Amino acid sequence: MTFDEQDLAAQTSLRQLKKDIQTAEPATLRLLLTEARTINTWTNQEVAVETLKEIYEIMKMGPTSANNCPARLIFLKSPDARERLRKALKPNNVDKTMKAPITAIIGYDIAFWKHAEKTFPQSPATQQAFKDNPSGSQIAAFRNGSLQGAYFIIASRAVGLDCGPMSGFDNALVDEEFFAGTTFRSNFLCNLGYGDVSGTFKRLPRHEFDEVCKIF
Repeated sequence: MTFDEQDLAAQTSLRQLKKDIQTAEPATLRLLLTEARTINTWTNQEVAVETLKEIYEIMKMGPTSANNCPARLIFLKSPDARERLRKALKPNNVDKTMKAPITAIIGYDIAFWKHAEKTFPQSPATQQAFKDNPSGSQIAAFRNGSLQGAYFIIASRAVGLDCGPMSGFDNALVDEEFFAGTTFRSNFLCNLGYGDVSGTFKRLPRHEFDEVCKIF
């Protein structure tokens, strides 16, 4: 295995990171996962475009297979933009989405392999093999786009926003309205903003470790 100067610099940086930070602070875990909640009601505080850019800069650093980075995002900020989404929403998702400061369409590109020269320059053929494998491309794009969607939620919470992810909508209608003529497909929606916690419900049960995990 051969390493160039950039590889060696990356190794040095990672060693320093592991020296500086061994684990996340408990408060960080509370903010990101253990006490964070799905939000359905929102304050009127606007979300700055710079905040959306900050979210992307964080989420894009999460790992994907062969760095294929298939996620594609559309941020619906204006009332007119969200109205275009209304017809695709299930009735119980309409009001909270129309009132959210931002609704993000988390999508993925089934032709992610077209960007292999940039995203995987050491071996573009690894991604380009999907060109003639549409079913494999769909699976890889959806899987890794879903991973990036999870990174998106964590990044949004990390910069102080609340999230309301949901799948109660018609994907075909969203694709027709926002992704027509492209190789992009919608995965899920995520409302963003500063939440009004008075609309929060009790937390629902999760499985215990021994119920869903095995160690061999």
